[in-house]
Amino acid sequence: MSFYNFENTNPDEEDIHYMKLALAEAQKALAEDEIPIGAIVVCKNRIVGRGYNLTERFNDVTAHAEMQAFTSAAQTIGGKYLTGCTLYVTIEPCVMCAGASYWTQVSRIVYGAREEKRGFISKNANLLHPKTDLKGGVLADECALLMKNFFAKKR
Repeated sequence: MSFYNFENTNPDEEDIHYMKLALAEAQKALAEDEIPIGAIVVCKNRIVGRGYNLTERFNDVTAHAEMQAFTSAAQTIGGKYLTGCTLYVTIEPCVMCAGASYWTQVSRIVYGAREEKRGFISKNANLLHPKTDLKGGVLADECALLMKNFFAKKR
């Protein structure tokens, strides 16, 4: 696990920087013919967890990018709670991943593109921990394009 330290004090630029790294994780999924969703967990300007969709490889519907990143982060920091951490994910989390984020107590979730059909926001579900901040739309076009191109090739 490499630790990359980001020292920019502009929060928007920081979010863009880390979302680009989540997009790099999504590219790994794409290379394995998985749905191209990537996620990273950042704590105190360090990447402590990474993940990308692995549902096909593991034949496991729960092997979403966020779940992989949560597990990786918990192993890195040596605890199950991700208070003080930010999850960056290329696509809005589903209800399962939003629910898992509740249990991790992650402080912030930043996502790229909305997931109109399966995202947790469309379910009108209050699934996030009350102290979790949510921000969407970071590099939304780039994140959405990966998904659109992937599914266009499948059809």
